[in-house]
Amino acid sequence: MDGNKTFPSDFTFVGLFTHNKASGFLFSVICATFFMAILANGVMIFLIHIDPHLHTPMYFLLSHLSFIDMMYISTIVPKILVDYIVGKGIISFAACTAQYFLYMGFVGAEFFLLGLMAYDRYVAICNPLRYPVLMSRRVCWFILASSWFGGALDSFLLTPITMSLPFCASHKINHFFCEAPTMLRLACGDKAIYEMVMYICCVVMLLVPFSVVITSYAQILVTVHHIKSEEGRKKAFATCSSHVIVVTLFYGAALYTYMLPQAYHTPLKDKIFSAFYTILTPLLNPVIYSLRNRDVAGALKRVIARHRGACSVERK
Repeated sequence: MDGNKTFPSDFTFVGLFTHNKASGFLFSVICATFFMAILANGVMIFLIHIDPHLHTPMYFLLSHLSFIDMMYISTIVPKILVDYIVGKGIISFAACTAQYFLYMGFVGAEFFLLGLMAYDRYVAICNPLRYPVLMSRRVCWFILASSWFGGALDSFLLTPITMSLPFCASHKINHFFCEAPTMLRLACGDKAIYEMVMYICCVVMLLVPFSVVITSYAQILVTVHHIKSEEGRKKAFATCSSHVIVVTLFYGAALYTYMLPQAYHTPLKDKIFSAFYTILTPLLNPVIYSLRNRDVAGALKRVIARHRGACSVERK
């Protein structure tokens, strides 16, 4: 051991709960949010898979967005809930590394996927006649593969660099999971390589997809403005507004976490923004983006009707 550096060992989370009167309520809210997010995203995947009306490029991408949301909320929230129940938040170095790796991969894939989904909306509204060609099945699989590749690359680049840093004597993480900026604050020694790689990754993962979103929707607004039919304009705005809401909230919280200078950060703000895009967004995605959609609502009604019909036949 050298100075105030230590070999890898267990970390301790400060967590979200302070074990005061409000902590039980907060635990209940997070628990309900987690199970609702799993249920809502699971329903979305099921409906898109089973209903032929939803076998379109947009819903194909939405089903994978739901899968990503289920995976990355599951890497964080169960640990938070268990820590509250047992009364202590301890995580081993190996478990922290695994959580970091999985989280960066899933959230990185979502950054890219949400950005590329804006291209789908751009083609649907600005080039509807060419939509079957520009959003063919091959293009959809390319978008999906690109998203997963970007997320995996981010994990394989940042995880070894971050977790190989020497950590200081204090292994107390003032957060509720092993997030990149928080882990960096615990590290000692030269962080220049990490900060350079992190900056490049943030530009590629956040600014590039966000720029694609802004450009796509700027073109959509121009196109919608020239639509003569008021009903057509309302339909176009309704189709895109949910995506804009989700993207703005998701990228906004992530930009604060990863790109705002550390001087503007506090532990409380970090927890609030991180909780928003890691816990709340996986629930908002299916609710705002999909379940309020008429096509999805119709698919749900058809599934319920078929189930009732099958039950009626069995009773007879």
